[in-house]
Amino acid sequence: MTSTITPILLCGGSGTRLWPLSRKSYPKQFARLMGEESLFQASARRLAGDGFAAPVVLTGDPFRFIVTEQLAQIEMAPSGILIEPEGRNTAPAILAAALWLAASAPKALMLVAPSDHVIPDAAAFRAAVRAAVPRAEAGDLVTFGIAPTRAETGYGYLELAAGSDASAAEPQSLARFVEKPDAGRAAEMLAAGNFLWNAGIFLFTAEAIIAAYRSHAPAMVAAVEQALAGADADLGFTRLDPGAWTGADDISIDYAIMEKARNLAVMPFGAGWSDLGGWDAVWLESGPDAAGNVCSDQATAIDCRDTLLRSESEALELVGIGLEDVIAVAMPDAVLVAHKSEAQRVKEAVAALKAKSARQAVEFPKDHRPWGWFESLVIGDRFQVKRIHVLPGASLSLQSHHHRSEHWIVVEGTANITIDDEVRLVTENQSVYIPLGAVHRMHNPGKVPMVLIEVQTGAYLGEDDIIRYEDAYARADPA
Repeated sequence: MTSTITPILLCGGSGTRLWPLSRKSYPKQFARLMGEESLFQASARRLAGDGFAAPVVLTGDPFRFIVTEQLAQIEMAPSGILIEPEGRNTAPAILAAALWLAASAPKALMLVAPSDHVIPDAAAFRAAVRAAVPRAEAGDLVTFGIAPTRAETGYGYLELAAGSDASAAEPQSLARFVEKPDAGRAAEMLAAGNFLWNAGIFLFTAEAIIAAYRSHAPAMVAAVEQALAGADADLGFTRLDPGAWTGADDISIDYAIMEKARNLAVMPFGAGWSDLGGWDAVWLESGPDAAGNVCSDQATAIDCRDTLLRSESEALELVGIGLEDVIAVAMPDAVLVAHKSEAQRVKEAVAALKAKSARQAVEFPKDHRPWGWFESLVIGDRFQVKRIHVLPGASLSLQSHHHRSEHWIVVEGTANITIDDEVRLVTENQSVYIPLGAVHRMHNPGKVPMVLIEVQTGAYLGEDDIIRYEDAYARADPA
């Protein structure tokens, strides 16, 4: 590849159809759904190497440190991380990335890709990208179309122009975008042979896509330019201005630009793709065994057929007996059981849980923070037991609490602990007591993660009972 391409990774979605593993506080792109790496890590790795620049990431404030941590785990560094004040769909996000990139390289090639898709053959996809480069450099907006394998009603479609080849190894002319069809129409399009699935992946130059926005969405250009002009630099992140950002329409790039533009091309891709839009897709992409079953390490199928059994806890064994076409996903705090044909209705379960104010609707069992993560092991009326995992070199904020005291027991590694004016080193099997109101902090000075058990006691144990005095991650006081 002679031209350098900058990947634009979009990772702000919530993925409610993959509840309970995917939740608002920790969506599917950061989960290990298909192997040892998260979908986000796999996407970043797929768009790396010869001919690719470091990625630009678009994400929300709650995920900014998850992004940097997961990239560091695969030894990658982004060229920029843009923080959206709120999710407003793909059109404003992609424009923000284009304007940010054009400030230094207006003719730069941008490969826009969601970070929660699965493309098993990364080499074949990179070859398709290389084949699309000449059309993009000529000023076309290239979208990637997936060869359909079934009459899918959950995807939008791309209709090829007359004379185009749906299996070609170079970009083809595009007639139009087609909305998600009903079953009958999907079957007709599959039989016709000139329709591709719309993958939501695009290749174009920064100046070409900005010109398209100026033609078809000029008001959005003004709003996003203001959001960038008023952006704040924060610990390596670029925080877009919240006030200006609200002036951008909440709309997808398909509706805002692609359905109106005329300089379009489509690059067919037939080597395998999935957006993992539901547990039925996870079952399919996981490679069912001879009986059609997919089981995690902590799951067992007895006399089952075409079933997904998945336990996300080493302490929880999931057993299915005599099941057919069933999805069962067990988490430490929630369990999903559904018929495979009803997989797309999981979002209804999330809505029902939200209506009853169940924390499982949006909160992940592990609460990820810039310094690591914690999980609640036991919760009572006036006590809570947590496991706290602190990354090497990381520190919690210097803080105090109005309503609780804490006992800390180090079980792995070493902690450097501050309590008021005293600083002490605490090693494995040692403990300290933090009185109510004491100003305290823990720091991991070691080269390996530090794990401690925290026992909280008091009248109120909420996470908003924190007064921060110093914080290495520039977080505001939640109270």
